[in-house]
Amino acid sequence: MEDVSTVSSAASSPSPSAGGPTARRAAYDCDVLVVGGGIVGLSTAYALTRARPGTRVVVLEKEDGPARHQTGRNSGVIHSGVYYRPGSLKARFAVRGATEMVKFCAEYGIAHRVTGKLIVATERAELPRLHALVQRGRENGIPVRELGPAQIAEYEPHVKGLAAIHVATTGVCDYGAVAAELARLVEAAGAEVRHGAEVVAVDRRPGVGVAVRTAAGAVVRARAMVNCAGLHCDRVARLAGDAPPVRIVPFRGEYHELVPERGRLVRGLVYPVPDPAFPFLGVHLTRGIDGSVHIGPNAVPALAREGYRWRTARARDLAGTLGWPGFWHIARRHWRYGAGEMRRSLSKAAFTEAVRRLLPEVEAADLRPAPAGVRAQAVGRDGTLVDDFLITRAPHTVHVLNAPSPAATASLPIGREVARRALAALDAAR
Repeated sequence: MEDVSTVSSAASSPSPSAGGPTARRAAYDCDVLVVGGGIVGLSTAYALTRARPGTRVVVLEKEDGPARHQTGRNSGVIHSGVYYRPGSLKARFAVRGATEMVKFCAEYGIAHRVTGKLIVATERAELPRLHALVQRGRENGIPVRELGPAQIAEYEPHVKGLAAIHVATTGVCDYGAVAAELARLVEAAGAEVRHGAEVVAVDRRPGVGVAVRTAAGAVVRARAMVNCAGLHCDRVARLAGDAPPVRIVPFRGEYHELVPERGRLVRGLVYPVPDPAFPFLGVHLTRGIDGSVHIGPNAVPALAREGYRWRTARARDLAGTLGWPGFWHIARRHWRYGAGEMRRSLSKAAFTEAVRRLLPEVEAADLRPAPAGVRAQAVGRDGTLVDDFLITRAPHTVHVLNAPSPAATASLPIGREVARRALAALDAAR
């Protein structure tokens, strides 16, 4: 996605005392301020410290530690890149990122395994889409092997399907541990990571820089700002005076896990053939790094941006979703799909039925609830579900406006790309 120039305007928030464009270096608290301490924000800070040593970097994270939201609430899969349109940022960064993530985990002693995965067609109507994935994987340079029913059983004896593909480069890791290690490396390089620092106001002055105020009243002045705020990235963009072309619509992904005595039913990773109309991969089976088997997620609209339970609702968040025209376009266009997801959310029997398409032996009693996650899905005004990573640039500012899965897998190359754009913004500011 190319840089998008937007109109900036100063917000009625903290005024930087940086003086004019020629203000001395000491007038700034840092060169680059990163908002958001998830895996993308920390990877960006990590890339900045390596691309240009001596650059003063500060990371502001509103929670009391890293990886509290999307980074730490997913299935831990290192994605191969087989699903993504050739040439897209997702395809390029996922393929490269999978290799780099395995290397990073090995270098720093972070638990990981390269297990490979099966994508299984259970109905004849899915076979053309499965064959299209084979072609897409090969175009992306990913080793893909086609399997028949007997070969499926060699990998996963309890999984049933008409055909499948085996993707050898998929694995699992502990992304929370990866984020913690990135934070350690960032601080060791001289950068600062501040937790409990929620950004509530941004004042951007063209030719001067950016100042932000946190909920605690602290003001941080920088020459350039990077917005990696995930679930709140569009809000931070608006605080800066920009008009992002998308709105974050939160979708909760609900998981179950197999009770331990039934864990033998799944050896590795098993996915259904995804519907290309949606950015969601469907209910899949994942043996995690700790040996537990997670099943899910489904995808239902969340009533809050951090709405990990049905009962968690935030009036501001809900009003933001309902007030965005794109949400209603999605609802009208895909109501049948949404109704199925809601049914699986509200009915354990319906969720079990979906799982049984891949794993016929499973029973409702074999499943128990597991922690949910929320996907920050960027949606255009016309209802377009933004499929690729979306990174835009404005004066003194870079916004990461769409970085859902496979962003954790691709976080190291994403960080380098965002850092490159941030350094360009920094040079322009100087």
